[in-house]
Amino acid sequence: MDKSPQEPRQPAAEEALIRAALTPEINHRLRSARIVARRAVIVAEAGDLSDAARVELEAAITAALIPLAEIDEVRIALTGERRRRRLIAVGSGKGGVGKSTLTTNLAVALARMGRKVGVIDGDIYGPSQPKLLKTEGIKPGATPDGSQLVAIDSPYNVKVLSMGHIVAPGKALAWRGPMTGKALTQLVDADWGDTDLLLIDLPPGTGDVQLSMLSAHRPDGAVLVSTPQDLALIDAARAGQLFEQGEVPIIGLVENMAGYCCPECGHISDPFGSGGVEKFAAALEIPFLGRVPLTLATRIAGDQGNPPAAGDDETAAPFRAIAEKLARWLDTGTV
Repeated sequence: MDKSPQEPRQPAAEEALIRAALTPEINHRLRSARIVARRAVIVAEAGDLSDAARVELEAAITAALIPLAEIDEVRIALTGERRRRRLIAVGSGKGGVGKSTLTTNLAVALARMGRKVGVIDGDIYGPSQPKLLKTEGIKPGATPDGSQLVAIDSPYNVKVLSMGHIVAPGKALAWRGPMTGKALTQLVDADWGDTDLLLIDLPPGTGDVQLSMLSAHRPDGAVLVSTPQDLALIDAARAGQLFEQGEVPIIGLVENMAGYCCPECGHISDPFGSGGVEKFAAALEIPFLGRVPLTLATRIAGDQGNPPAAGDDETAAPFRAIAEKLARWLDTGTV
C-alpha cells in the first residue's frame, strides 16, 4: 500500500480515522487514540481481561491499523482502570408511545453487538421490564453485606432491575416523590456486575423520578421517543427541555408506531400520522435515529417476553438500526 506523506489531520479527525478501522467491541474499550509522526498511539482499558485476552486485543488493534496509509507503527497502552458505567435515559413526554418496548429492544440489540448492558425500570408506578425481559416472579438477591441489590440476569444477556421484581405483582404503590427518588437510587446503585452500560426506562412526563435522576444520577445522554402526532411531539419537546436544562445531551429522537401494515392485505396505514418526528428533529437540529412501525408481531412478542431484537426477522431490523446509531454515539459522540 502506498504510504506517501499525508496532510496533517486534526486530533478529532485522527481519532475518527482510527475508530473507523476498529470493531465496535474494540472501540468500546478505547480511552484515547491519536497519530503522532505516523505512529498510532492507543490507550485502551483492559482491566477485566485475562493476560491472553490482553494479547489478543493488542494484536487485533495492530492488525486493523497498520494497513492504513497514515500509519507506520502502532503503540498500545492497556490500562487496568475501567471507565465509569454509562447511563442512557430513554424518555418521552407522553405515555403510551412504546418507550419501554424500545428500551428493551435497544438493550437486547446492543447485547447482541457485544455490549454489556443492563436495564433499569425507572417507571416506579407502572413497571414493564419484568414482562418484557421475561423475568416476572424473580426476586433480586443482595450483596453479602446487604448494602446492594444484585441485578437479575434475563434470558437475553441483559441484566435488569425493576420495582416489579420487588413489589408483589398487581400491588399498587402509593409513594410520594421522595420515596420514588430513593427507589431509583437503589436500582442505579445496585450490583450490576461487569455491566458498563445502563439504559434507564423512564416514566412519561417530567416529574419526580426525572428530577431525582438529574440531581443524583445525571445520564450521559438521552433518547426521546414519540409517536408522529402533534400532541405527542409537544410533550416530547417538554421532556427534551428538561434534559437540556439538566445539561444532558439529547442523542436523538425515535418515531414509534410509524405506520401499520395490515397482515391480511399488506396495506400500510398511518393511524398516528407519518414523518412528524423526523420533521420535528430536523427543525430542532436534533439527530433522527429512526422509526419503528406499529406491528401486531411486536405487540405479541412484547406480551410474551420475546423481544423482536433477539431475532433476525424484519421486526428486529428497526431496533437493530437504531441500536447501531446509539452504539456509534457511545463510541464517537456522534450518530
